[in-house]
Amino acid sequence: MLVQQILGTKGDNAVITVKPATKVSEAAQILAERRIGVLMVSSSGDTPDGILSERDIVRSLGVRGASTLNETVDQMMTHNPVCCTRQDTSDVVLKKMTDGRFRHMPVVEDGKLIGIVTIGDVVKARMQELAMEKDALQGMIMGH
Repeated sequence: MLVQQILGTKGDNAVITVKPATKVSEAAQILAERRIGVLMVSSSGDTPDGILSERDIVRSLGVRGASTLNETVDQMMTHNPVCCTRQDTSDVVLKKMTDGRFRHMPVVEDGKLIGIVTIGDVVKARMQELAMEKDALQGMIMGH
């Protein structure tokens, strides 16, 4: 399955971005309000400068305490996030996520953010593929 197909199954492909100078406390509030796990950091609003996850914030809180909330997201974000394109397969994306030990991947075309896929999105797509393959094999075995 292609990333394009995965994006098609998601209702809203809007990518939520924040500026690098955004305070971590504001980013945490956006994550909570929108019930999402990651924000893209972008000076322009459409090209990725970095990515900030809930886990980044929690880990920083654990190490540096509440002062983390007064920092800016560019101090904490992952710079140059691993990205994919619409034409990448779910297997390629899943391998990158597993090898890199991250759960969110920006989808970029011509340098512009067009979506985000999560490990949950990719696993769900892969499970659908496996179910279709199973049904096809059963049909062949039974002569349908």
